[in-house]
Amino acid sequence: MSMSRTRDTRERLVVIGGDAAGMSAASQARRMKGPDELEIVAFERGHFSSYSACGIPYWVGGDVTGPDQLIARTPEEHRARDIDLRMRTEVTEIDVDGQRVRARDLDSGAESWTSYDKLVIATGARPIRPDMPGADAPGVHGVQTLDDGQALIDTLAHTRGRNAVVVGAGYIGVEMAEALINRGYEVTVVNRGSEPMSTLDPDMGRLVHEAMEGLGITMVNDSEVTKILTGEDGRVRAVATEDAEYPADVVVLGIGVRPETALAKAAGLPLGGHGGLLTDLAMRVRGHENIWAGGDCVEVLDLVSGQERHIALGTHANKHGQVIGTGVGGGYATFPGVVGTAVSKVCDLEIARTGLREKDARRVGLQFESVTIESTSRAGYYPGASPMTVKMLAERRTGRLLGVQIVGREGAGKRVDIAAVALTAGMTVEQMTALDLGYAPPFSPVWDPVLVAARKTAAKVRAS
Repeated sequence: MSMSRTRDTRERLVVIGGDAAGMSAASQARRMKGPDELEIVAFERGHFSSYSACGIPYWVGGDVTGPDQLIARTPEEHRARDIDLRMRTEVTEIDVDGQRVRARDLDSGAESWTSYDKLVIATGARPIRPDMPGADAPGVHGVQTLDDGQALIDTLAHTRGRNAVVVGAGYIGVEMAEALINRGYEVTVVNRGSEPMSTLDPDMGRLVHEAMEGLGITMVNDSEVTKILTGEDGRVRAVATEDAEYPADVVVLGIGVRPETALAKAAGLPLGGHGGLLTDLAMRVRGHENIWAGGDCVEVLDLVSGQERHIALGTHANKHGQVIGTGVGGGYATFPGVVGTAVSKVCDLEIARTGLREKDARRVGLQFESVTIESTSRAGYYPGASPMTVKMLAERRTGRLLGVQIVGREGAGKRVDIAAVALTAGMTVEQMTALDLGYAPPFSPVWDPVLVAARKTAAKVRAS
């Protein structure tokens, strides 16, 4: 009999990653099984656990005063629930056949093996760093973890110049640009796309572009960074494209993230086309009964296109964790997939989308009709009514809803949830026109903007 089995007869769950998916899984497993049945050991290489990475731009911009406000549960709180959370400890190897992981204490350098009966991989994602000179220079920051956020804030506190360049204009790029404007920086955003927010169609992204320029942000579209220039001290001093240079005392990379799956790949676990781990509906890694994975390191099923996607969002990570913890604890739960809903803002401009863009629909071979309408957030005569643009895509002939994009002021963004539910239910735009939504003049026109778009799209489908 092995030493681990003479020690005690409990099962051991090992969790790699101490943020949303990993610690949600650990907490749910603990709810289902007490310490006398299940030992839980979790490894986190950073300084923080169970935090909201989505809140980092608001911390940088000053809306949130410090990292403590972004932490849902501290290491001490997890340990009080009999979860052995080991901070500043990085897992460096997964031995699938031996059912053990090797971990290194980042402060002491000490390494040790820990055996497991069940394993959860929740290693998250890492910011994409362009493969070019200067990308790793001091003053160049990715923003994915609270440690990343702290490093950026430390740089801002010790930087004398006031020029900032944000590379990329997705959600993080746009939010970080606004945060840096709020801190008094001159901000330039260099974007390879024709408009910011490539998760929107370009005609809707144009509305975001105008709002960013209204904040004083310089937008450089259709342009790609070729190198990051450094000064004699080795720190960043400018960002170069093929035809221009932009001075930079700090650079923030907002060009997206990739699944952090080097460990899983080295262990021979299955990865998808986007580099994320592949799981079944119960979030078990395919082909492995005792290994689960969740959060930003996995690929998920897009319920609209029927294809696997990589979407790094805390909402998904927490749901994954609940499903995984239930499975580890002997129960049954599934994560059926996503429709690709996201919401953000630039100043008071709200930006939301769900489902497919035009190019997504074309890529998967769908024929579609699209409609863009202008409406208001409230009854036009009610004080505070503000304009809103809604774009809707529906499948030609069937009328199945394919996607919705909304850009507007207060009250615009969360309207996308109507469309998210309709997409999940597989509704047609004709069916949507009959939805019984809440109405009163302070909240909506008699015909909600989403329903106006549905009516016009349904008419276009009928005419096609």
